[in-house]
Amino acid sequence: MRLAIVEGDGIGKEVIPAAVEVLDALGLDVEKVPVELGYGKWERTGQAITEDDLKVLKGCDCILFGAITTPPDPNYKSVLLTIRKELDMYANIRPIRPLPSVKGILGRSNFNFVIVRENTEGLYSGIEEIGQDISWTKRIITRKGSERIAEYACKLAKSRKSQLVIVHKSNVMKSDKLFLDVCREVAGSKGVEYTDELVDSMAYKLIRSPERYDVIVTTNLFGDILSDMSAALVGSLGLLPSANIGSRHAFFEPVHGSAPDIAGKGIANPIAAILSLRMMLEWYGKMPEAALVEEAVDAALTEGITTPDLGGTYTTKEMTCAVVDYIRREKERTE
Repeated sequence: MRLAIVEGDGIGKEVIPAAVEVLDALGLDVEKVPVELGYGKWERTGQAITEDDLKVLKGCDCILFGAITTPPDPNYKSVLLTIRKELDMYANIRPIRPLPSVKGILGRSNFNFVIVRENTEGLYSGIEEIGQDISWTKRIITRKGSERIAEYACKLAKSRKSQLVIVHKSNVMKSDKLFLDVCREVAGSKGVEYTDELVDSMAYKLIRSPERYDVIVTTNLFGDILSDMSAALVGSLGLLPSANIGSRHAFFEPVHGSAPDIAGKGIANPIAAILSLRMMLEWYGKMPEAALVEEAVDAALTEGITTPDLGGTYTTKEMTCAVVDYIRREKERTE
């Protein structure tokens, strides 16, 4: 495996090295390719990501990514949107499941759902005009984009409970009618049971009754908002991993941002980055290793090893060591 390692900005420089430590403990044959991207590079060179950077990323099997600081500067080109579009990673996958000994806002552990978000169009089209008196962003919904995200969601649903919820706002935004119709057509052709929900109603129902849902498919902005909101169910944004999947490339990152307020303090929660590594291993077909990483994270949390965002006193390094030590013990026991 040829793996691009992108730490990025802020706590990305702490949580990605943590995930790499976990990867190293597994003893896999991985060529790690460091790539500098982000705000720090932009400040120094005037470019957050270059054509040469994109060539390196395209030459790797997948990307393990930390976090990026995005300043409110119209001259700053979004690194994430650039990578998603250039590598055509159309599906953003965000699993929402409870973790041991961590309580979310409801204090419940009976839910396990996945949000499948269209990742290359919608309101994140990048087609914008910014003015003093009026600014606008063009929302793009295509049949091709809707079909392939629906097909991915249906494939995932069939590997789980074969239940799909299509989230939209077609009663107000008529462009969503195309997305809804295409998703219905695809689900019907794949034999997947489906319902649909308006996004505002869905936000309420996810908080009220998260156990009712399994796979949720939606457009770019709605998926972004619903998945961040759902972090409250789990207990912290620092616990949520994600994957960006395309036909040839894949990109794995924690959902949290660069958190400049705690960067450099050694207290960032590395779990989302480590679980993003788990998703990467699963995508690459390393199922036993992926399962071991998840088991190690669960074991550390069960022992009460948590960072300050979860009410604990452990550092990023100590949390990482607990996961790494578990993996090493299990490997020694089974070898």
